[in-house]
Amino acid sequence: MKANGTVFKYGDNVDTDVIIPARYLNIADPKELAEHCMEDIDTEFVKQVSQGDIMVGGDNFGCGSSREHAPLVIKESGVGCVIAKTFARIFYRNAINIGLPILECPEASEGISAGDKVSVDFDTGVIVNESTGQKFQAQPFPEFIKEIMAAGGLVKSLTK
Repeated sequence: MKANGTVFKYGDNVDTDVIIPARYLNIADPKELAEHCMEDIDTEFVKQVSQGDIMVGGDNFGCGSSREHAPLVIKESGVGCVIAKTFARIFYRNAINIGLPILECPEASEGISAGDKVSVDFDTGVIVNESTGQKFQAQPFPEFIKEIMAAGGLVKSLTK
């Protein structure tokens, strides 16, 4: 599994209420809900994001509430991978559950800028900043998580 795209970069402590504001949680359709992804901190995100793009954050990405809506709207918006220094644990698990690839790599978080072109190899954990040539090493996914990701999430992996 691989991802490559343009980077959208955010700072530390990006919480789930910023990823998807609570005022939209009455929307049941994931595609429609994703139209509001990141709008409180990046009004241009949904207009500019393309399939496969990469989101990069700092420490504690996805902190806040335990709702699965946050990783879901990131995935539905087309993001192919989220890279951060660290993730809030419940966000990390929710991302795996819905099939959103995420990697912790402090060096990549520091060394990648907004607008850079980045490729990620989930089998090796290698992150390449194609804009600068820098390479970073994240922990690759274990086999069971690769299976969950390939299936599109935990529930789908159990029903295939």
